[in-house]
Amino acid sequence: MKKIEGGVCAATGFRAAALHCGVKTGSPQEKNDLALIVSACPAATAATFTNNRVKAAPIYVCMEHLENGVAQAIVANSGNANACAPEGMENARRMAAAAAKVTGIEEDRVLVGSTGVIGQRLNIEAIEGSMEALAAKLSDSAEASVEANRAIMTTDLVEKTAAVEFDCGGKTCHMGGIAKGSGMIHPNMGTMLCFVTTDCAIDPSLLRTALQDVVERTFNRISVDGDTSTNDTCVVMANGMAGNQLIDWKDEAYHTFYAALEEVCLTLAKKMAADGEGASKLICCTVKNSRAEEYAERLAKAVIASSLVKAAMFGEDANWGRVLCAMGYSKAPFRPEYVTIGFSSAAGAVTVCEHGEGLDFDEDLAKKVLSEKEISIDIDIHEGDDQATAFGCDLTYDYVRINGDYRT
Repeated sequence: MKKIEGGVCAATGFRAAALHCGVKTGSPQEKNDLALIVSACPAATAATFTNNRVKAAPIYVCMEHLENGVAQAIVANSGNANACAPEGMENARRMAAAAAKVTGIEEDRVLVGSTGVIGQRLNIEAIEGSMEALAAKLSDSAEASVEANRAIMTTDLVEKTAAVEFDCGGKTCHMGGIAKGSGMIHPNMGTMLCFVTTDCAIDPSLLRTALQDVVERTFNRISVDGDTSTNDTCVVMANGMAGNQLIDWKDEAYHTFYAALEEVCLTLAKKMAADGEGASKLICCTVKNSRAEEYAERLAKAVIASSLVKAAMFGEDANWGRVLCAMGYSKAPFRPEYVTIGFSSAAGAVTVCEHGEGLDFDEDLAKKVLSEKEISIDIDIHEGDDQATAFGCDLTYDYVRINGDYRT
């Protein structure tokens, strides 16, 4: 497996397009806000959605359209979440219908995604009026994928894209994805919006199994601010155009496919954590030697989600007591008296706690370690053989500034 360029257009048979249609009044004319991704043929498709009890209309439409595990296109907008909005379901269906009309694809094979402000009516007329022009721009170029990525961004500062090439049964396959997510990130499924495409042939039920498991190990291990969105959607489309033998059981080919999906999703998840609203640092917390991976994950997520830990990382303060405190309320079993905690980065490493007690350490070295853009919190609980890593970001003054006037 090797990393390549191309995003959602890296896989054979997939095209993308984007443009500005004016979903949100007053948005910059140069900002793309409508994206379309189309497969040349129907594709096995799986998706995961938010566990928030308040779900946006596009999610319900996607659930309806994915009952048979097949889709061929995704249309998505930024600027309006179409969640808790007047005429929400009607407008989500109109969005799918408009894309179906201009692409010649059956309406129930079009998936819908939206992100932005909650509670306001979606400007469906602007979307419908731009759909023909959007379809005319469809391209399989890497730039088309980048433009589609930009179209689903809201407060994101950087594009989030990934792609890999891998061998499956003697055939060269490709997989790529784009994602958006910067705030309201504490997923219980996947992330804000994530679209992955592949030309590998795989049975829909196995695709669903792989996605659900990979999501648990990647997107569900990131947190920016502890808020789970109403619109979280992660979709994987597999059109089989690479010509490999259909993956229909968990053989070597399945595990190769799984590794590719995990690589793409982990790359996107880390980019989301690093691009958290107002963030200046990526925080990676690894808990090792746990009795179970589930416990290690729970501990790591509690640490990277702690507002006090996040604030300490912003202040470059090696306040390890906040780390141990967060572990203590995670409800994961461990023995505090066995715990070792350290911080590391490109600037070096420092151990600050051993056997659950503080050590005398070099504060200047610790500050230097925590001054880097990517910081690791390394925790050893000396109880078993399992481990897990979770990803987050620091908490800065800018987070409040960005979210204080997000709606207006």
